[in-house]
Amino acid sequence: MCKNFSISELSAEFDVTTRSIRFYEDQGLLHPSRRGQTRIYSTKDRVRLKLILRGKRLGFSLAETRELFDLWDETLSGSEKQLKLLLKTIAGKRAELEQQLQDIAMVQLELDNAETRCLETLNELEQKKMTAVD
Repeated sequence: MCKNFSISELSAEFDVTTRSIRFYEDQGLLHPSRRGQTRIYSTKDRVRLKLILRGKRLGFSLAETRELFDLWDETLSGSEKQLKLLLKTIAGKRAELEQQLQDIAMVQLELDNAETRCLETLNELEQKKMTAVD
């Protein structure tokens, strides 16, 4: 028997707002059934929410997540196409992170240089002050 979940149960389990869950539903990523006004989420919806949140942490856009879900939905167990797309997306994220690391290192170097120049200039000013007082 499949377990069902309420929006508040999923919200509590994954520490996200019910508004976020409804947003993912509006984006077509979750497909709860309804009992009157009440949303009933399936185990599949729960897994999808978990994957959406994991993808978000990894920097995947909702469009990328949707594309992966769409490929998964084409077959019962996923596909070679989906796995290749996921690997391509992961490689892209790695390249972005590598570029960000290089950018951060460059900014740190520039900050170090600016700090060194400021300290040297401040030291020179203090030396001139001390010389002027003597």
